Amino acid sequence: INKEVVTVITRVLVDPADDAFLVPTKPIGSFYTKAQAEEIAKTRGYIMKEDAGRGYRRVVASPKPIGILEVESIRSLVDAGTIVIAAGGGGIPVIKKDNCYEGIPAVIDKDYASSLLARLLNVDYFFIMTAVDKVALNFGKPNQIDLDVLKVADAEAYLKAGHFHKGSMLPKVEAAIKFLKGNPKGVALIASLEKAEAAFVDMERTIS
Repeated sequence: INKEVVTVITRVLVDPADDAFLVPTKPIGSFYTKAQAEEIAKTRGYIMKEDAGRGYRRVVASPKPIGILEVESIRSLVDAGTIVIAAGGGGIPVIKKDNCYEGIPAVIDKDYASSLLARLLNVDYFFIMTAVDKVALNFGKPNQIDLDVLKVADAEAYLKAGHFHKGSMLPKVEAAIKFLKGNPKGVALIASLEKAEAAFVDMERTIS
């Protein structure tokens, strides 16, 4: 593909009043012993928690993205035919303070950030590549049911019933729902990279 490729370091706006800041959950940085973690918490004011029995790490909030500062630059690049890599890792979280933007310790979910960017750009297709071939009900159980095509209302009903787990499929389904509500004519696809093309063809055939 003979195209320009540009990576944009993306600042993503979050709300400092987001409830996520009250309960930090995302571990970041190095591992420490309990004694080291207690000292860091005391001297730096960090919240430290044990991470899966491997030691203690700092935890920060995971607020929802509400804006993307570079969106117009990204739009101009896309309109010019450039392939743009943006919102990497969920982007750099910032808050607005005294009419300026200021970085804040947090981790933004990359699915939510990508969904917001897709909505702002009003794209036709929003693909989320993951480790499984399809969204499924009762995942990993003998009664697993793969879902080929899913309407927003059905996806919301399955979410409410607790079919998708936090930290795995739940944010991906929520991101797809947000994209489709912001762009009703769009199409969202969640699949593995290897199965994405076939899944897309099947989905287009079913929709048409």
